[in-house]
Amino acid sequence: METILDLSEIEAKKSLLINIAKRSFEQKLQTNNGGNLSIRLSSVPALIIKPSGIGFNECSMDNLMIVNLDGNIIDGHLKPSKDLDFHLDLYNVRPDINAIVHCHSPWATSCATAGWEIPCLTVQTKEKLGRIPLIPLSKNGGPQTAKEISPVLSDKSLNAAILANHGSIGLGKTLMTAQYVSELIEETAHIYCMKNSLINSMQDNPQ
Repeated sequence: METILDLSEIEAKKSLLINIAKRSFEQKLQTNNGGNLSIRLSSVPALIIKPSGIGFNECSMDNLMIVNLDGNIIDGHLKPSKDLDFHLDLYNVRPDINAIVHCHSPWATSCATAGWEIPCLTVQTKEKLGRIPLIPLSKNGGPQTAKEISPVLSDKSLNAAILANHGSIGLGKTLMTAQYVSELIEETAHIYCMKNSLINSMQDNPQ
């Protein structure tokens, strides 16, 4: 059976994804063609996702991909993001979310590379995120897949995580909400690193 697409919804959500991708790029949450972001369609069981090899700042109405929740390409001439599988799995195990932002933001990725779970230090982070778990690499030492990510983020109380040696994931009911989560992860990681730096400086130079 041919999938009937709501063209007005697709246009609106592609435009939103492009704007969020550019926002991430301008805030330096993602500076090259890594990372990915996606948004669920409400009219059909499918999502719009950034294609592989395309930078956040290069997303356009013509190059974004539409993929159904079984992983089949509905529309688009490029290859979907290589992280498509974990996006699909998260949408299946988390019917409460409609968007995912995954980026390699420097402060969050620094913590993830050091093997540090980022503590929720501020009032805002405690209220909005609660916890930012660290998800380890796959058993073969490669990037995380749905097998590592979904068991953690299937917990509906979580909407944020960092991936060891990789980056961060923000989930949300809307793409803007998922973006806010990614920004808050990065801000919290920055505060955590600066706090550690200040403590170490005070210990090295006691008054």
